[in-house]
Amino acid sequence: MPVSRHWPAPAKINVFLHITGRRADGYHLLETLFQFVDVCDDLAFAVREDGQIRRLSEVPGLAEQDDLVVRAAQALQRHSGTALGADIELEKRLPMGGGLGGGSSDAATVLVALNVLWKLNLGLDELARLGLALGADVPVFVRGQCAWAQGVGELLQPFELDESPLLVITPNCAVSTAQVFNDADLTRDTPPIKMHAFSLAGSHNDCEPVTRRLYPEVGKALDWLAQFAPPRMSGTGASVFAFFDTSAEAAVVAARVPEQWSQFIGNRVNRSPLLDRLAQAQTEI
Repeated sequence: MPVSRHWPAPAKINVFLHITGRRADGYHLLETLFQFVDVCDDLAFAVREDGQIRRLSEVPGLAEQDDLVVRAAQALQRHSGTALGADIELEKRLPMGGGLGGGSSDAATVLVALNVLWKLNLGLDELARLGLALGADVPVFVRGQCAWAQGVGELLQPFELDESPLLVITPNCAVSTAQVFNDADLTRDTPPIKMHAFSLAGSHNDCEPVTRRLYPEVGKALDWLAQFAPPRMSGTGASVFAFFDTSAEAAVVAARVPEQWSQFIGNRVNRSPLLDRLAQAQTEI
C-alpha cells in the first residue's frame, strides 16, 4: 500500500499550570493553557488489509506494546470495528519525559491520520473522547487549537495568545509525572482564575517547586535561562522555555546553552500543524 507521509505531531507547552484541587479518585483538577510549538515528531502510515498494527521504528526504551502510537491505533481499530491495520513509522524529534506532550501528540496524530486513511469519518469530538482514555493531553492535540483547559485537562475552550519565537531547553533527566503529582508538598489549592483575567505575570506552574527539589538539574536550567528572559517549565518538566521577540534573539541565547542540555528554537503557535496536514489529506482521499 502507498505510504502517507509527513503527519506532524507537534510539541505543546503549558504556558501556566495551576492545580486547583483533587478528585476522590486521586486525579488532580487543573487549570492550564496549552499552546503548540511548530517543532514536531514525524509519522508515516501505510494501510494494511490484514488488520495488523505494526510500529516499524525503534524507540529506545519504549516497547512496542507500551507505545501510545500503537495503543492509539489499536484503540481506534477496536472502537470503529474496522478490519484494516497499519504500518506506522515514527521519527522522534521531541525529547521524551520533557513535559512537551510528545507521546500524547503522537497518539493524537495516529487517531486523526488513521481516521482519514481508514475512511472512518469519525468526528473530532469522538476522536477526542477516545484519546482521553490514552492520556489527558491527547484531546487538545486532536482538536489542534490553543486552549484553556480545566478538569483533568480535558475541558477545553479555544484561546488566542501571542505567537512568538521561543527557546526550549531540556536537561538530561526524565521527570516522572506521577512522582511529582504524588508528592506531599505539591500545592493543590490554587484558586481558579477567569480566562479574561489571565496574565503571564499573574500565573505560574504549581509543579515547579516540587520538580526543582526532586530534579535539581531542572532548577539549574530555569535559573540559567532567567539570565536572559523570564523562564517557565512545561507540565512537570523537564523542559523549560522562554519567549523572545525574534528568532535571532533566541539564537543568541541558544548558542550559550550548556552542552549537557539539549535545546531547540521554535515558534509558539495557536493552530497545530496537524490541522494543515489533515486538510491536505482530505483533498487527496
